Amino acid sequence: MSRLKDRIARLIEAAGPITVGEYMATCLFDPELGYYTTREPFGVDGDFTTAPEISQMFGELIAVWLYQAWQALGRPMPVTLAEIGPGRGTLMKDMLRALARLDPAFIGDATIAMIETSPRLAKIQKASLSDARVPIAWHDAISALPRAPLLIVGNELFDALPVRQFVRLGEGWRERVVGLDEEGGLGFFAGAGSVDTALLPVDADSAPQGSVVEIAPARSALMQAIAGRLAADGGAGLFIDYGHLEPGVGDTLQAIRAHAFEDVLASPGEADLTAHVDFAALAAAARAQGLAAQTTSQGDFLLRMGLLERAGNLGARADEAAREKISAAVERLAGPQAMGELFKVLAILPKDVDAPGFQVN
Repeated sequence: MSRLKDRIARLIEAAGPITVGEYMATCLFDPELGYYTTREPFGVDGDFTTAPEISQMFGELIAVWLYQAWQALGRPMPVTLAEIGPGRGTLMKDMLRALARLDPAFIGDATIAMIETSPRLAKIQKASLSDARVPIAWHDAISALPRAPLLIVGNELFDALPVRQFVRLGEGWRERVVGLDEEGGLGFFAGAGSVDTALLPVDADSAPQGSVVEIAPARSALMQAIAGRLAADGGAGLFIDYGHLEPGVGDTLQAIRAHAFEDVLASPGEADLTAHVDFAALAAAARAQGLAAQTTSQGDFLLRMGLLERAGNLGARADEAAREKISAAVERLAGPQAMGELFKVLAILPKDVDAPGFQVN
């Protein structure tokens, strides 16, 4: 048994079952033994690979989107270019390189910021970006950013924020909790209290017995904070994650370790825990702040932003092996059987500004 698993078991034994959200938060963010406190999760040698690690093209096209959004906003300056949840810093590194080629004056005048709560990951990001030719500031919250128009991007950010789960029993729904089974191991159970069905998806009433639904107040709260800053100071945001465009019924909580799925309760603190993102809820949180919110699939977004053209340009200067690698990256990023349909993109901007890479409604 891992140290964190033993600690969680002792906590439950002493104080009773904990919610799925509490379990997820403890596994990921415990200050001493949490996954993001102790692990190097990214890349081939980690537990999962994110889009920026697959190809430089991803970060380059994100940079183009942010630059085009800045132009559509009227080219405000000063402006802050920020990434929230920056992983190893790969996305920002690719964006800065692309923006320096696109408009050196823009990248020279903008304030570059990284929003990171993990000191360990911030140290890795600083090493990755040590050769950046512009100053970069690190902050631990949106509220710490300078007050100026903001261009902000978050890739695979919201999936790691805790979700609450509810299970249908009888005529009602009860919150799902983590408790101890008869052998003293961790198990899922239904909590004692019922839940207001107004919080659940519209099709919850017709769900069969044992169905699970998820809501994520922490995700909505973070989006409200981001959107509130954009509404107050101006700017645009782009957020990419795996999930669904409409809320629905289903258990999406999963654990990933060494690029393979494992039991969610098996290794607290040693595996990444995520759940699919409800993009409708995020869009609603942004609209509640007076902003426009548009969603699409990652594949459609990247293709509209010029993925094939960029791949062709890179391939024209490459040998056969490199061209095959570029082609494989395109398929992985945008293919419907890979990340292209599973991953979604959300853009939030002022209501009178069109979002580059999105169909006009």
